[in-house]
Amino acid sequence: MSDTTATGDSVFEALVRERFDALVERFPLFGSYLGLHEHDGLLADGTRDAQLQDIEDTRRFIADLEAIDAQSLSPANRFERELALHASRRQMFDDETYRLWERRVNGTDEIGDGLFLLFARTARPFAERLESMTSRLEAAPRVLQEQRSRLGEHPQRMWNELEIDAATSLPGLFGEVMTAAKGEFGESSPEVSRLEAATREAQAALEDYAAWLRQQLDRADDDFALGSEKYDELVRLREFDGLTTDDILAIGEQQLAENKARRREVAAQIDPNATEQEVLDRVKSDQPRSFDEALDGYRRAMGEARAYVIDNGIASMPPSEKLSIVPTPEYLRRVMPFAAYFPAAKFEPVRDGVYIVTPSVDGEARAMREHNWGSIYNTSIHEAYPGHHQQMSAALDNPSLVRLLVDAPEFVEGWAMYCEQMMREQGFDTAPERLLIMYTDAIWRACRIILDIRLHRGEMTVDEAIDFMVEHTGFERPNATAEVQRYTYTPTYQLSYLLGKVLLLRLRADEQARLGDKFSLRGFHDALLAGGNIPVSFHRRALTANSGNGSHPA
Repeated sequence: MSDTTATGDSVFEALVRERFDALVERFPLFGSYLGLHEHDGLLADGTRDAQLQDIEDTRRFIADLEAIDAQSLSPANRFERELALHASRRQMFDDETYRLWERRVNGTDEIGDGLFLLFARTARPFAERLESMTSRLEAAPRVLQEQRSRLGEHPQRMWNELEIDAATSLPGLFGEVMTAAKGEFGESSPEVSRLEAATREAQAALEDYAAWLRQQLDRADDDFALGSEKYDELVRLREFDGLTTDDILAIGEQQLAENKARRREVAAQIDPNATEQEVLDRVKSDQPRSFDEALDGYRRAMGEARAYVIDNGIASMPPSEKLSIVPTPEYLRRVMPFAAYFPAAKFEPVRDGVYIVTPSVDGEARAMREHNWGSIYNTSIHEAYPGHHQQMSAALDNPSLVRLLVDAPEFVEGWAMYCEQMMREQGFDTAPERLLIMYTDAIWRACRIILDIRLHRGEMTVDEAIDFMVEHTGFERPNATAEVQRYTYTPTYQLSYLLGKVLLLRLRADEQARLGDKFSLRGFHDALLAGGNIPVSFHRRALTANSGNGSHPA
């Protein structure tokens, strides 16, 4: 049976299209993220009933997928069906088993992300984006009211305290939008008047929402752990090349020991007469004089990395990609204490990724130490080239709708971490001071594996995890606190960084052994990036199945 005549393909493709269209309509931010602008002025229904309906919709989609005979599909769609089942079963775990949504309200995420997606991306005229941002601000009071119906009998204290903090800081983003609107249209324009009215209503609603949420803290508890049984189930659903939770914990502990040993060796190379901590302190003290200078440093670092990737044939550069770097909005700084990347939109012609960098958490004076020159280069490899920006930009060319529904952080985050090491293997930024920071960052990610597992198996408290993070990484305490707080509601996400790197290194070694002298590093990288953001275990299957003449494309 040929790919074009497989009898089940039309049924499968129609089912996926229906699911995709329904999700874009149900979740307007998802559409905005992808560059589909029909619902840019809307925010999602935040009620409990809407969430329960989402669960039923996912359950029905899984049943419909399972009802399709895999043998009636072309090989390509057979693979896509398995991906769709993987993603949907993962979603069912989150919504029906974990049920984070009824222990933590997140109205600020809906509002803040809805604005930031439109504000930060510049592919469309500002006037169009402002119209949608204003409409979303006008919808904010409704969303904040609806969110109250979701909170169940056992709210989690810390998660909702973070939501209160976000409600307090979110108006800072409103102010940034207002400043831009006044600069574009003038202070007395109709556009600014409408925005001012929407902002006032949204701010009042946020104050009321925060006051209501403080009252709910009286019945909140401190329980956050997923528990060993459910955590093991989640690890199984993630399809980590057959690894169990204990296997992953052993990898974390091994990586922590190995990267500590490597850092000690490099510190001794830098100064054999100083302690490791003294050397690290000296390297971290080599920093820009201001955050503006740091941003210039990030721009320079990512430009140098991009040129190195091109000049050395490490991976093909996606066409028309574009990357800007901006300070992290204030409302995100407590959950993104260092840096992050917002990719370009799938359905827009301009690939304008956004790289955000956090000046500090809570105004911590020593936070600039985390923007030392070594970190600036390592983070720019990770977030920009050939890390997330290049990765996400390349994925835009993959035509699969299914792959837009897949959540695979061990590939997304693992690729960026893999790039940190791979670029040094290829000769970029290899001064001992820079390697010291790379190993320091790897120690941090090894800690993430250990803490992710031990926190959610109930083997460690939040305070113990913060102490562990400070002890092993040397992070300033506010940054370590923000890190650990995020781990408590993102089980298996944080371990994905270093675990994904390990899985990719293993996959690369296996491909080198399989292909021998036909192996091409650039071909390996291009094949992974062209495949989109899917689990490493699925990439492994795709590389073998699509090898054709036994080699990767050059």
